[in-house]
Amino acid sequence: MNHHIKVANFEIGNDLPFVLFAGPCVIEGEEFSIKVATQIRDIAARVGVPFVFKSSFDKANRTSVDGFRGPGMQEGLRILQRVKDEVGVPIITDVHTPEQAVPVAKVADILQTPAFLCRQTDFITEVAKAGKPVNVKKGQFLAPWDMPHVLRKAQSTGNADIMLCDRGTSFGYNNLVSDMRSLIVMAETGAPVVFDATHSVQQPGGLGGATGGNREFVPGLSRAAVAIGVAAVFMEVHPDPDNAKSDGPNSVALEDLEALLIALKKIDAVVKS
Repeated sequence: MNHHIKVANFEIGNDLPFVLFAGPCVIEGEEFSIKVATQIRDIAARVGVPFVFKSSFDKANRTSVDGFRGPGMQEGLRILQRVKDEVGVPIITDVHTPEQAVPVAKVADILQTPAFLCRQTDFITEVAKAGKPVNVKKGQFLAPWDMPHVLRKAQSTGNADIMLCDRGTSFGYNNLVSDMRSLIVMAETGAPVVFDATHSVQQPGGLGGATGGNREFVPGLSRAAVAIGVAAVFMEVHPDPDNAKSDGPNSVALEDLEALLIALKKIDAVVKS
C-alpha cells in the first residue's frame, strides 16, 4: 500500500507523478535564494512538476573545517521563510541536531535528515516528533533492507509521513554507486521513495579538502530512477555550479534543468500509466 504525503497543494507518493526537490546546496545569500527559487518554480510550472525548494542553512558535515557552512539556523530560517512567503513554494531543509527539529518545523514543510545520522535513534525520533513530513536519507554505509528499521523508528512517534531517500552507496574510497535495487527495496515499505540524483554522484573527500563529483552522470541516473518509479527526485541546482559554495561539482546547472525535467516527466508518465 503506497502512503501518500500531502505537502502544500499536492501529494507525494510512489504511484503519483514525481515531485521535484531542488535548489542550491547551501543558502548563499538572501536575494540569491529568492532569485533561484523563483527561476526553478517557473521552470517546474512550465513542465508541470510539483516543486519543493531545497537549501541548507548549515552544512554540518563539510569535508574541511574551512568549508563554507552557510548562514546558520536563525538567519537561514528567516531567509527560507521569506522564500516561502514571496516565491510561494514549500520548503525542505536539513536538520542536524535534535534541538533544531522544532524550530525548523515552524518554517519547513519537509524536514530532511542527513545520511550520516540515519542510525541515530534519538535524532530520528526527535525529528519525526516535530510533526512535519520527514525525508530520511539512507546512509551511504547502509543496505536498503536495513531502512525499514529506520522507518519504524520514525513511525514509532506517531508520524506516518516518512520518506526514504537513496543518495548512493559507498564503493571503496572517495566513490559512490547508485544501486537501483535500493529504490525497489525501500518502496516495498509503502513509504514514498526519493532519489537524490546529485549526492549520488559525489566523490566524498575526492578533492582532498573538499568533495568532488561527476555531474555528467546526473541526467542518466535520474532517468534510471524515474524509470524504476519514485515519488520524488532530489537535485541540487545552481546557476553557476563551478562557483557554488558547496557541492558545485555535482550540481545541475540551472540552464539544463528544464530539458532534464521534460525528459523525466515523459518517462514518469509511461511508468505510472
